[in-house]
Amino acid sequence: MHPVVRNATGRRQLLSRTVVGGAGVVGAAGDPAADAAPSRSRQHEHDLRLTVLGTTDLHGHVYNWDYFRDAEYDDAAHNDVGAAKCATLIQAVRTERGARSCITLDAGDTIQGTPLAYYYARVEPISGTVQHPMALAMNQIGYDAAALGNHEFNYGMDLLRTFERQLQHPLLGANALDWTTGEAVFPSYTMKRVHVRGHQPVTVGIVGLVTPGVAIWDKANVDGKVKFNGIVEQARLVIPEVKRHGADVIVVSCHSGADASSSYGDALPWPENASTLLAQQVPGIDAILVGHAHVEIPQRFVTNEQTGKQVLLSEPLCFGERVTVMDLNLRKVGSRWTVSTAAATLLNSNGAPEDPEIAALLRPAHEKVRSYVNGVIGGCTEALSGARACVEDTAAVDLINQVQAEAVKAGLAGTADDRTPVLSIAAPFSRTAVIPAGEVTVRDVAGLYIYDNTLLGIRFTGKQVGDYLEHSAAYFKQISGSGPFGMDEVTNAVTPTAPNGTPDYNYDVLGGLDAPLTYDIDISAPPGSRIRNLAYDGKPVGDGDSFVVAINNYRQSGGGGFPGVTTAPVVVNRQNEIRQLIIDWVAEHEAVDPATFHTVDWRLVSGSTPITIS
Repeated sequence: MHPVVRNATGRRQLLSRTVVGGAGVVGAAGDPAADAAPSRSRQHEHDLRLTVLGTTDLHGHVYNWDYFRDAEYDDAAHNDVGAAKCATLIQAVRTERGARSCITLDAGDTIQGTPLAYYYARVEPISGTVQHPMALAMNQIGYDAAALGNHEFNYGMDLLRTFERQLQHPLLGANALDWTTGEAVFPSYTMKRVHVRGHQPVTVGIVGLVTPGVAIWDKANVDGKVKFNGIVEQARLVIPEVKRHGADVIVVSCHSGADASSSYGDALPWPENASTLLAQQVPGIDAILVGHAHVEIPQRFVTNEQTGKQVLLSEPLCFGERVTVMDLNLRKVGSRWTVSTAAATLLNSNGAPEDPEIAALLRPAHEKVRSYVNGVIGGCTEALSGARACVEDTAAVDLINQVQAEAVKAGLAGTADDRTPVLSIAAPFSRTAVIPAGEVTVRDVAGLYIYDNTLLGIRFTGKQVGDYLEHSAAYFKQISGSGPFGMDEVTNAVTPTAPNGTPDYNYDVLGGLDAPLTYDIDISAPPGSRIRNLAYDGKPVGDGDSFVVAINNYRQSGGGGFPGVTTAPVVVNRQNEIRQLIIDWVAEHEAVDPATFHTVDWRLVSGSTPITIS
């Protein structure tokens, strides 16, 4: 039987020859990918079809498993994750298309993102005898090439080189250059000869590129070793070389989002997300597998400005939730193959079973990591609960702020801001989170911080701190009197941007590291004029005062619409996962004692009277 899968829109598909036909995997009705795909009646327009299968941003996901919950993965969209499910989809398409006419690529960010990946980087690091689970899975799937992602550099060059040696396919990074010589330190491209019975072989050039933001995010790991050229700038050098070496078709695996933007401001001269610019500005590219942005692009055509050629782009979301299927229909022109038409769609892994061979191969590593996350890493002198963190200053949120602030302060060492006061921003993410008194496991700590955010440090003025807090305080409903009130009577206010009520994760608490930041929130006043008595170290905060603020990447990139953050100078960005920072902090300190970091620095008031919340 052929496996049942679902395309990116959720429509049921049967991967069989009657459905796939000669034109490409059928999309849902009205799906642009389906509308643009060539029909069976037009097969005479091409002589050979080359299928490019793609994954990206697997981030250490092999199984459909959430290690922090110790349960099957699920999200609001009911996506499934993992390379084992991708393997089933990939093998099904190879069966339908013919394996010889398929190329399988990945666009990077493979070895970071889950406790599985962390375990084999920090707890039991990969070596000559310890294999990385992602290498084992990718080798079993049979990738032809993969691009470097920025997160490949998170654990240092030594571990990355070990991972590279364990792969049976090349790890490409054309714009990752030797610090001194400027030569590529990873292969820039690989040439793949595709042999299909009855046809002259097709030579496919596969190029890998990575976002140059690595130079900032992993400066500690690459400074003095590897530098990064812009994606477009390096491609202008490499693509002609690939063509000269005989490529009929050129496919780029690009760990850089499709829409031109940068999270690091003007710190580098090149945009972080440059895949569309690459298609527009560099001639000779036929298709681009896009990564990094964690978005879903079934099919997008971009016109090259010099040639007028339509370049096909596709991005399969992340974590193995989708698999890209790009069909490049080739025509013989003289003695060379050229792409005549192209189309792409995405397959949804939530309709596919896990590949049994990969599932069996990785089971020992999986169970080892499950034991790790359920293992005790420290103790806690008293229970830390998130139940009331929305309405009162709690040790649970103070712990997050303490860890974030310490990490940012360490990142400022030796810079112009090493003496600038450090503040930290955190939200009460979960009202059900509890770090229990007594023994604490990895999962207990991870439940306190439920998102895959990374940490940055931005420079703020005193006025910006006040404006930020005013925006945050709009989370509260306006009341009169001092209560007592129930929590639902004062929280989750309806606003023009939150018609169903402001979610808890869009209410932020600010705290200081070396000295307290104190303030009152007067929720008897209208939004915009609620912050009272804002002080740092007992002194009123002046508009021109300078602070460095620890903040997560979701908030810094504009999530929640908080003022000032997207344009504030970024002074620290090591791409550290906040959740892992907290886990590491607890393990290092062994005993979590709220008395060492928790003080009551903010309160809800009505006028000057504290409010009682039942």
